Amino acid sequence: MKPIAEIAEGAGILPDEIDLYGRYKAKIHLAVLDRLADKPDGNLILVTGITPTTKGEGKTTISIGLAQALRRAGHSAIACLREPSLGPVFGMKGGATGGGKARIVPHIDINLHFTGDFHAVTAAHNLLSAVVDNHLHHGNQLGLDPRRVTWRRAIDMNDRALISVIVGLGGSRRGVPRESGFDITPASEVMAVLCLSTGLDDLKQRLGRIVVGRTFGGDSVTVLDLKCQDAMTLLMREALMPNLVQDLEIGPTIVHGGPFANIAHGCSSILGTRMGLKLADYVVTEAGFGADLGAEKFFDIKCRSGSLSPKVVVMIATVRALKRHGGVKAAKLDQEDVEAVKRGLPNLRKHVENMGKFGMKTVIAMNRFPSDSDAEVAAVLEECESEGLAGAVTDVFEQGSAGGTDLAKAVTDSVKSGESDFHPLYPLDLPVREKIETIAAEVYGADTVNFTAAARRTLRRLEKEGYGELPVCIAKTQYSLSDKPRVVGRPEGFSISVREIRLSAGAGFVVALTGETLTMPGLPPHPASEGMTISADGTVSGLV
Repeated sequence: MKPIAEIAEGAGILPDEIDLYGRYKAKIHLAVLDRLADKPDGNLILVTGITPTTKGEGKTTISIGLAQALRRAGHSAIACLREPSLGPVFGMKGGATGGGKARIVPHIDINLHFTGDFHAVTAAHNLLSAVVDNHLHHGNQLGLDPRRVTWRRAIDMNDRALISVIVGLGGSRRGVPRESGFDITPASEVMAVLCLSTGLDDLKQRLGRIVVGRTFGGDSVTVLDLKCQDAMTLLMREALMPNLVQDLEIGPTIVHGGPFANIAHGCSSILGTRMGLKLADYVVTEAGFGADLGAEKFFDIKCRSGSLSPKVVVMIATVRALKRHGGVKAAKLDQEDVEAVKRGLPNLRKHVENMGKFGMKTVIAMNRFPSDSDAEVAAVLEECESEGLAGAVTDVFEQGSAGGTDLAKAVTDSVKSGESDFHPLYPLDLPVREKIETIAAEVYGADTVNFTAAARRTLRRLEKEGYGELPVCIAKTQYSLSDKPRVVGRPEGFSISVREIRLSAGAGFVVALTGETLTMPGLPPHPASEGMTISADGTVSGLV
C-alpha cells in the first residue's frame, strides 16, 4: 500500500482536504465539492446483479475490478462503495471488501471499525432512543403515547434475540415500560439520512424531520420537537465526510455509508458519489443484492435525491446463480449442468428488461468462478448474443485489472453510444399505494399486492399528513423476485404481501415491509466468526 496522502494527491485531492486516520485511511473534506463545483461530472456506472444465491455473486469484486480495468485502459476511474456491516462480516460473509486481486485495503480495518462511521450512526440513533425514553420518564410534556413510539434502538450485529424487547422494566426509576426492539445499524433511518444528505445543514434538517412516534391525540412527534437534532448532528459530523482508501492496484476508492438493499435503500452516499464524479472520468458504484432491490432503489431514491444520471448498468451474472434458478440444489452448484443454466436464464432476462424500464442500457458481466465449465459460460454468452446484449467474461478475482479489460471496453463503448436515457420508474405524485403496486408489478412481476389492515391504515394516514409524494423503499427478501425466498427463477402469477408501512421522513421515503423480512437479521448455524483467528503477533485469518 501507498500512504493515503499519495493516493489523495494522485486523485486530485489537496493535502488540506483530507484528515488522516493512520497511514492508509483518510476522511475527505466536503470542501472538495466546492472547489470542483464548476468541473464537469464524470460518467456514472452502476454495478448490480441477477437474483443472488446465499454466497453473493461478486458485485463488490466486479466493481473494484472494473475500476482497475478502466484505469488500465487509460481512463481515470474511482469506485464508490458501501462500508461493510459487522453483522454480515461475522455472520454470512466473513468480509465485504472484494476478493482476490480486486480488493480494497486495508481490508481488515475496513471490515471492522474502519473510521468509526457505523459507530457514529449507532450512537446518534441510540442517543435519540434514550432521549425518547427520558422524555416519557420526565413528565412527557409532548403527550407522546408510549404505545405508539415507532423509534427503536440499533446495534451493528446480527442478533435475533433483540428483534422484539420490552424496555423500562425494574420500577419507576428505570423508565416507562413499553414494547420496542432493535434494528441492525444498516437498517437505521440515521444510516439512510447519512447516505442521502448533501451537506451538514441538510443532515441536520433531515435528522430533525425524523418521526419517533405519535401523541395520544395522533399527532406526530419529531426529533425537532425533542430538540435532539443538533446533538445527533454533532455525533455525525465526521461520519458525513466520505472515506478514502485504495485498491490492490493502488487506485483511489471512496467507501462511505452502508445501508442494506433488502431492508434499506442499499447504496453508498450521495456525497461520496458526487466527489467521485468530480475527481474521475468514470465512477463505478454498486447497489446491493439483485437489481430488483438495490438498482430499483438506486434509481428511484438515490438518483432522485442526488440529481444523478447514470450512463450504463453492469449486470452481473454467474453460472452458479443461474443454475440455482434452474432448479439445482445449493450442494450441487459446482457440478456441470448446462441445461440448468439455460433454465435459469429467464431470471437474467427479467432483470435486463427491468433496467430498460428505467431507460438504461445494460452490459452483462459474466463473473467466472473456478467451477464454471466452458460449456456453461458459452450458454450465457449465447444468451447475451441472442438478446443483443454486450457481454464480457470477467476474472478480476484471479487477474485484477487484466481480467476486466473486455468488460471495461464494453462499458466505455456503451457510454460513448449514448443509448441510455435514465428516468425513474414512477412519478412522485402517484399515491404511495400505487407506487408500491407499480414496483411489484413492473420490477418483481407480481400480479397483485395484498396489504394488511394495519398497512392500509398507515397509508391513509401518511397521505393525509402530506407524505404521499415520497418515494418508496420496499423491504423484501433478496433471494427471490417474489417475497418468498424459496421461489427461484422468474416466478409468475404471484402476490406480494405488505404487512407493515413505516415512515422515514428524515431519509425522505416510505418503507414497505413485505413477507417475513426483518430489520434485524440473525446469524446462520455456523457464522463466519467461527473461522476467524488472530495470532499472538496480530496476524488475522478468516476475515477476507
